[in-house]
Amino acid sequence: MQLHKLSIVITALTLGLVLHANGEELPRWGSSYVNQDAEWYASEEARTVAENLLAYQSTYGAWPKNRDFTVLVPADEIEVLNRGGKANTIDNDGTTLPMRFMALVADATGNKKYVDAFLRGVDYLLEAQYENGGWPQYYPLRKGYYSRITFNDDAMMNVMFLLRDVAAGEEPYAFVDADRAAKAADAVALGIDCILKTQVRHDGKLAGWAAQYDEVTLEPTWARTYEPPALSGQETVSIVQFLIQIEEPTPEQVAAVEGSVAWLKAVAIQGFSYHQGVDADGVRDAWIVADETAGPLWARFYELGTNRPLFLGRDSVFRYSHDQIEQERRSGYAYYGTWPKSLLEKDYPRWRARLAPGLLGIVVFPLPCASVENAK
Repeated sequence: MQLHKLSIVITALTLGLVLHANGEELPRWGSSYVNQDAEWYASEEARTVAENLLAYQSTYGAWPKNRDFTVLVPADEIEVLNRGGKANTIDNDGTTLPMRFMALVADATGNKKYVDAFLRGVDYLLEAQYENGGWPQYYPLRKGYYSRITFNDDAMMNVMFLLRDVAAGEEPYAFVDADRAAKAADAVALGIDCILKTQVRHDGKLAGWAAQYDEVTLEPTWARTYEPPALSGQETVSIVQFLIQIEEPTPEQVAAVEGSVAWLKAVAIQGFSYHQGVDADGVRDAWIVADETAGPLWARFYELGTNRPLFLGRDSVFRYSHDQIEQERRSGYAYYGTWPKSLLEKDYPRWRARLAPGLLGIVVFPLPCASVENAK
């Protein structure tokens, strides 16, 4: 094999590509694009994707979700996204993942158009933030659950992690001007305040977070018909991961972590394993099986006030058994997972080990949190 062809194959394996005969196909857009060696971002392949992202960036400075940015669609299709407001979202890695990629290419190339595109994204995120510190799923605001403060699928936390890194001013964000970096730091501080205010209490103790909140009352609320106001075994994890990375946490922040970790431990489900696949009839489905050897599971939703695992189909009816909802939702939504596993086994103990002695032992702090008594 010739040396240049071997290089193409190695790059392909690193990126998870499916190579065609000419060895030129890029993988579908995803998180692999922000996890490459620094020198790759100056390559022709990286710059091609960056050019596509320039074309997709909305007039507000945002990017749409669920798009393969390695493929450039006709301009009129992009214009439809802009007119309908669908190009302006932080849902499903919209905006934040394109921004991280654009920063890497801007840092590697120094090209002003990539720098400017990233800075427009920063301005968009700063403008989209509510005064209470939360972020809506879409901005400009759209009717319905799109305007809720959205932790669901880590939407708001992706923004928080990105703006935290921008504020720090380290590579690949060193090109960001001091004024924007300072505004990013302020936005992060305001976001932390929102996080503390929205932490739910259970039996008077700090617990976890819901997937979405009313942007005015800060109470847990509905999103889609099968996404109720409920404590989330998934979304709580990324929030805690952010809080434990704060270098010098306040007592309030420590209490938020301790309360949420205690809650995650309390609601762990033992003795079952979760499976997704094809059933005996050849139909895609998901199910749980009694298994004494299995590690803990967590439900995606826990009922406010009871901590009972909660399952909803498209009819929005509260059910307490996974097999009682329709097959389409069982197979199409992750109602169980192991999301807190690494946090509880590795990250939280390391965080505890580095805490100042005076902060150890804090479990519950009197914060103004959302009340489980007001659950719908």
